[in-house]
Amino acid sequence: MGLEDVISISFVDPIRDDRGWAFTEPGRYEDPVNGAQFLSEAYLAVDPEFEDRVTVPVLWDREQRTIVNNESSEIFRMLHTVFAPLAAHPIELYPQELSAEIDTLNARIYDSVNNGVYKAGFSTSQHAYERAVVELFAMLDELDERLKDRRFLFGSRPLESDWRLFTTLLRFDAVYQIHFKCSVRKVAEYPNLWPYLRDLYQWPGVADTVSFAEIRDHYYRTHPMINPVGLVAVMPALDFEAPPHRDRF
Repeated sequence: MGLEDVISISFVDPIRDDRGWAFTEPGRYEDPVNGAQFLSEAYLAVDPEFEDRVTVPVLWDREQRTIVNNESSEIFRMLHTVFAPLAAHPIELYPQELSAEIDTLNARIYDSVNNGVYKAGFSTSQHAYERAVVELFAMLDELDERLKDRRFLFGSRPLESDWRLFTTLLRFDAVYQIHFKCSVRKVAEYPNLWPYLRDLYQWPGVADTVSFAEIRDHYYRTHPMINPVGLVAVMPALDFEAPPHRDRF
């Protein structure tokens, strides 16, 4: 979108302890806007009585000094709709003629895939775990079939649903397949999902936003109930730079 001059980004340390998301390193994990040590300070600045979970991402209004939103899907839509007039090169990710279909697919992807990996990973009963895994892979199978004759979920260009799916697929083999026991198949074993994922990863500017080291550090070292000794699984042998050959569609 080219919103870098409009919206700055402050990154939290991927290692989160009992005190929550923290800014721990000047120049890397730092809050230059408010100088906070912990993200919770932003929540408490808005509501001193706040006792709920402190989550990321947070869209912060510098002028009003308040949290505008802390729901990733809503922030995402705001960035490519209401912020479009401020963008250097706005991109349409939610065309009106496809809006109903996008909303329907988003809801299904969220329930079975985006949230499905967490339902599996944090299950405390065998039945709940297996049900989540079955639903997850049923949806992945369906998406793989959908991508058999089209480059992206709705045709020749990536739209909102593609980028919402991307964030989970990106982490899948390195984290969810191992750490959350989503063990039926790897994304790399899917004939269409795997080149599709590489296609999105290789989209201009996207790879620069990805750090597999930070992704793995966060998941393997901040869930002691799942991984009590904090060992970080070695990165699977995945070549995200391999040509996806998806532009034939």
